[in-house]
Amino acid sequence: MEQTLGFFILFLVSISYAENLCCSYPCQNGGVCLTKGFKDYECDCTSTDFYGRNCETPTFSKRIKLWLKPSPLTLHNLMIGNNWLWNIVNNIPFLRGFIMKKVYTMRSDMIDSPPTYESEHPYITLDANYNVSFYTRTLPPVPVECPTPMGVAGKKILPDLDVLVKKLFIREKFKPEPIGTSALFSFFAQHFTHQFFKTDIKRGPQYQWGGHGVDMTHVYGKDKHDENLLRSFKDGKLKVQTVNGEDWPPLSKDAQVEMQYIMPVQEDSKFALGHSFFGNLPGLFMYASIWMREHNRVCDVMKKEHPEWDDERLYQTGKLILLGETIKIVIEDYVQHLSNYNFKLLFDPSLLFGEPFQYQNRIALEFNHLYHWHPLMPDDFNIGGTNYTMKDFLVNPKLVIKHGMATFVDSLSKQNAGAFTVRNHGKYTVNVVKELIKHGRTLRLQPLNNYRKRFNLKPFKSFKELTGNKWLAKELENFYGDIEAVEFYVGLITEKRRPKAVFGEAIVEMGGPYSVKGLMANPICSPKYWKPSTFGGNVGFEIVNTATIEKLFCQNIKEDCPVVSFKVPGFVEGQEKPVDEHGEL
Repeated sequence: MEQTLGFFILFLVSISYAENLCCSYPCQNGGVCLTKGFKDYECDCTSTDFYGRNCETPTFSKRIKLWLKPSPLTLHNLMIGNNWLWNIVNNIPFLRGFIMKKVYTMRSDMIDSPPTYESEHPYITLDANYNVSFYTRTLPPVPVECPTPMGVAGKKILPDLDVLVKKLFIREKFKPEPIGTSALFSFFAQHFTHQFFKTDIKRGPQYQWGGHGVDMTHVYGKDKHDENLLRSFKDGKLKVQTVNGEDWPPLSKDAQVEMQYIMPVQEDSKFALGHSFFGNLPGLFMYASIWMREHNRVCDVMKKEHPEWDDERLYQTGKLILLGETIKIVIEDYVQHLSNYNFKLLFDPSLLFGEPFQYQNRIALEFNHLYHWHPLMPDDFNIGGTNYTMKDFLVNPKLVIKHGMATFVDSLSKQNAGAFTVRNHGKYTVNVVKELIKHGRTLRLQPLNNYRKRFNLKPFKSFKELTGNKWLAKELENFYGDIEAVEFYVGLITEKRRPKAVFGEAIVEMGGPYSVKGLMANPICSPKYWKPSTFGGNVGFEIVNTATIEKLFCQNIKEDCPVVSFKVPGFVEGQEKPVDEHGEL
């Protein structure tokens, strides 16, 4: 009886597969697969510069472009080396602007605009564009009728989640980030991205409740109601309280914004912040506090410049200036560190003026998933000579007040972040990665190799090529059976690291386009917005155009400026290699 039932199930699976030949992803180079009846398919090669049954043959002009185009690794090696060349380029505005314009356009062109897919359908729908409660998707979900969870490749059942996480994710010994990334950087990444990664878990992991972009809601509140609670309604400023001679966010009793805590917290530790989660980690509270101070500082500057302005205009202009500062800092400090390029990145929206660029953006599900960088979080923190475990750190924002902003920032700047690699998730983030992988399965994310092809990267041919490590390659083979079946996030975290880089190739070549498109599609970067009058005149425009992460802190700390750095000072790559008993990962 059991044998008969087994044959029947296999028969049903074979019928399902016959009904959807697109499960094998036959269309190459961006071609779109359409079934034709139950036994055939066709590939739509429109606008791909390829033709043939599977869009496998390049046109003559495309063949020339491919022959001339350097590989992503070649470009990376060019940018991280050749100091003499980049010293020249960085000091010639025309050349620097020309190269940065290419960075903007080449990265942004890789992101579909308008959006094409959502998680409910493996084909284009109007909902993909008009239903903004969806995360958009770069690739459609794996069709439900496919014979394996990844299409046709791999095992019929994905690895047991608990076994997978225990084997590949749980940290046994802290592995420091190899190029010296600081904990100050880790918290900036978390603080910055929480304004646009806002999954609506109650509805499902395919839904979000944010504004699909850099909108500063993490500073000013999720809606008008919360904004009003955080405002002082005097001179455009936000509410503050003064403790130990420094300005800090108000307590919740003085600005009743709804906050969410992962464990019970005393009333005198409940602060009213722009994002409901930021009271859970002192590093996030630090950034919330410094942006609050910066807003009020900017309002003072603008009031002096425009004594005729009322509270509302000072407030609204302050928001615009802080938004501009944020994008400037993200590109020229944050992304600069991530890339580790010798070429100096440049924030200049005018470089895109006159180009066919769309000033709109939607947050992609895949962008949200690849940005789960929890291994960067260390197990403990040394603040001003006092060591705090992660348990001591959680839901304890008053640590920043206790030590003072200068000491706290200085300490995080001098502490190593963790490496984005296997077996480096701290115990407090293990459940987060389990939920992430579970969401990826629920949403039927396509395998990593499909995303590599979508972003013009060569697919891996073996587990060894993916990992660069024999032990890890063997583990992945045992879990998945086929390199074409490796799950998206699992593939990202097991991929070998690029030379002199924080991440592997895929996470950079995918994350870069999402980031550039999201930043430069912001309305303030458009020709109608990007002018001095938007920011209250030349004084406000100057604040935006000269912003740095160091100035953000130093202009808002009364005492001597501390060390403010996304890289641990004096760190030499390779002095602390993330090695475990199975070899360097």
